[in-house]
Amino acid sequence: MTDTGVDTTGTDTTGQRDGGAKASFFSRLYTGTGAFDVVGRRKLWYLLFGTLVLVCVGSIVFRGFNLGIDFTGGTQLQFPAAGAGAPANVENVRGVYEQTVGQEPAAVQTIGQGPAASVLIRSEPLDPSQTVALKQALFDRFQPIGSNGAPSPSAISDTAVSGTWGGQITRQALIALAVFLVLVTIFLAFYFERAMAIAALVALVHDVVVTMGVYSIIGFEVTPATAIGLLTILGFSLYDTVVVFDKVKENTRGLLGLTRRTYSEAANLALNQTLMRSINTSLIAVLPVVGLMVVGVGLLGVGTLADLALVQIVGIIAGAASSVLLATPILVDLKQRDPRIREQARRVAARRARAAAAVTGAAGASTPGDLDPSDDDALAGELRRERAMAAAAGVPSRTAPARRPTGSRERPTGKSSRPTGKRRR
Repeated sequence: MTDTGVDTTGTDTTGQRDGGAKASFFSRLYTGTGAFDVVGRRKLWYLLFGTLVLVCVGSIVFRGFNLGIDFTGGTQLQFPAAGAGAPANVENVRGVYEQTVGQEPAAVQTIGQGPAASVLIRSEPLDPSQTVALKQALFDRFQPIGSNGAPSPSAISDTAVSGTWGGQITRQALIALAVFLVLVTIFLAFYFERAMAIAALVALVHDVVVTMGVYSIIGFEVTPATAIGLLTILGFSLYDTVVVFDKVKENTRGLLGLTRRTYSEAANLALNQTLMRSINTSLIAVLPVVGLMVVGVGLLGVGTLADLALVQIVGIIAGAASSVLLATPILVDLKQRDPRIREQARRVAARRARAAAAVTGAAGASTPGDLDPSDDDALAGELRRERAMAAAAGVPSRTAPARRPTGSRERPTGKSSRPTGKRRR
């Protein structure tokens, strides 16, 4: 039996293989014909992602996080940027703080634009005498305008932030994360299968660890907005993984009764078919977040919007990479533990060996030693299906009977057409 060159999707893969060398990178990316062997290189992805996770875990354990005052506690001062004194920009305010307190503040930022702009100072906990001295120094330098339209010391407000509030936010975020993972596991296990649920959870854990590791390595400040953004990216990563798994489920439906391709090949084809969609979705999701980052940093100052956008950018990139390069390869390794999948892969290899032997005309290749004779019916049935698909696609089958040599006449099998009466003279 020979290969008809017709893919299970109904397209002529013979022409694709012949023109594959001429196709450009973007052409193969958009057509999704399985040209990128992602699953076959899964050991490389395991090594890369494993190294990245180890680095992130090591940084989290030994370096820790740069926790904001919402988690550690501290003092917060805020006053209008409009005043009768010197310009209340970040550099001037930071200089006044360092001269008065004798140390650097945790953060100084400008919030808002125009007349509504204000300056926010976050620092370590200050005692009452330090707070009074700092407020007086800020008023003497900048003279902020109060609600009465004139410079007033009451325009500078101070707030003592307790670290217990940040701890409550952390506990609530951990509870929400645990509930989310449990619901995701139940959904994937019922809608797909257990192996897909395990692979998706591994990808989710990777996204969380990498995002937290990036914050630890670079030293980004961790705020309650960071915890909120971390929960947001989990939904995006899961969405991308579910899209890929849905295509894998479609490509592998009824695979055990076929010998066209193995489970890993069908999963790799599903990855290629959804690869462009994953890239486009990630880009479309990143662009608004980048805009949010620009607005948060450039227009409104480094605040809640910037923290939320930063964690989302890191999480979206990590989630897109894990959905394509990690989740599906893990799924393939889990499925290959099934004896039925291994048996089907052996039958695929035997069928290809038979086809190769038929093409090369090797002697005795029609019955490989490791091919079970019971496979003949399955192979014949699939060959008939392939011929039907080829006919529907308008592709000639290479297994059609050979044409009769020209010059030969077919002898009639029925009665002779010669007249039974007397021959005319």
